[in-house]
Amino acid sequence: MNDTIIKTQGLRFSYAADQPPAPVVLDGVDLEIREGSFVAVLGHNGSGKSTLAKHMNAILLPSGGKVYVDGIDTLDEDRLLEIRRTVGMVFQNPDNQIVANVVEEDVAFAPENLGVPPAEIRERVDRALKQVGMYQYREHAPHLLSGGQKQRVAIAGVIAMAPRCIVLDEPTAMLDPIGRGEVLRTVKELNRSSGVTVVLITHHMDEAAQADRLVVMSKGRVIADGPPKEVFQRVEELKAVGLTVPETTELLWQLRQAGVDVPLDTLSDEECAQVLYGLLSGGKERPR
Repeated sequence: MNDTIIKTQGLRFSYAADQPPAPVVLDGVDLEIREGSFVAVLGHNGSGKSTLAKHMNAILLPSGGKVYVDGIDTLDEDRLLEIRRTVGMVFQNPDNQIVANVVEEDVAFAPENLGVPPAEIRERVDRALKQVGMYQYREHAPHLLSGGQKQRVAIAGVIAMAPRCIVLDEPTAMLDPIGRGEVLRTVKELNRSSGVTVVLITHHMDEAAQADRLVVMSKGRVIADGPPKEVFQRVEELKAVGLTVPETTELLWQLRQAGVDVPLDTLSDEECAQVLYGLLSGGKERPR
């Protein structure tokens, strides 16, 4: 059984490709995303990460190479609806995705357009709002909600379509730290409890560190791919392309530069504190 839900092969993309020389935004991206995984795609502005996201449910189509969603070629126009039922998208600005004046009506909008029977829509809306912790706001006006709450309503609207994968394109970019925390907890719980594949596009190191797998992009190419603990150890390589690393990794890297023998594979505050405690108390134990 093939458990790959999204696959790109030699993916190339240029805006205004019919007017050469057009700048290449994606330059030969090969990527496989397994169903049920939580993948973060990290890169600075202009790295190609958001353009890659838009290929994952055929908002954009390749200039070269291929993109497959559950085995379906995104260039197959006859199966576009199938592709977008499989992969849902959440964007930066929740205001751009909210279309109704009442929260529950907004969440019901997409399944109604898909022709889902009314009784099932009711079940889907209630379930989706409970999953994102917004059920108690179901009769509220969306414009009165906080940024984080609006984004959770937008996520609920995508969940109600019952996709197997959700791609979130910098969903916390316009939020304050509280809103960012709300959205990240929602996304992680959705992946953990429902098995929905999550692809999180971000430029925040702390968000990327929470994924199971981290893909780093620069100049339209994948330059690193693996568990966050492994990828963030490549401090010099990441700094060379204008990226930083989590503060915990940066602290331990600076200690290493000063000649102190410490591990770099500690991302959480707790693990870092344990390493520092071991140093200060004269022990050499690594965090467990």
